[in-house]
Amino acid sequence: MRLFLSVLLVALALCCYEANASACPAFVADISGFLWKTPGLFKLSLAKYNAPEEAVRAVLDVKSCTDNISIQKRYTEILGKITEKC
Repeated sequence: MRLFLSVLLVALALCCYEANASACPAFVADISGFLWKTPGLFKLSLAKYNAPEEAVRAVLDVKSCTDNISIQKRYTEILGKITEKC
């Protein structure tokens, strides 16, 4: 299994190296939801991934920490850096 995964990753790297560098709109929507939505609404948006409840709780725990960051910092620093790198 490890060999298959390694070969798959190398094949993807060689075949898809010219991928578009702009951020995917769905990714931006998810990150924006993480930063701006209430925990209840964000939990509903996570339902589309069918993630285990433990993973959802972990994401909501991290969200509770980021909710304590000032709104200006959330917008200018965090969202700016994420979209810049992606």
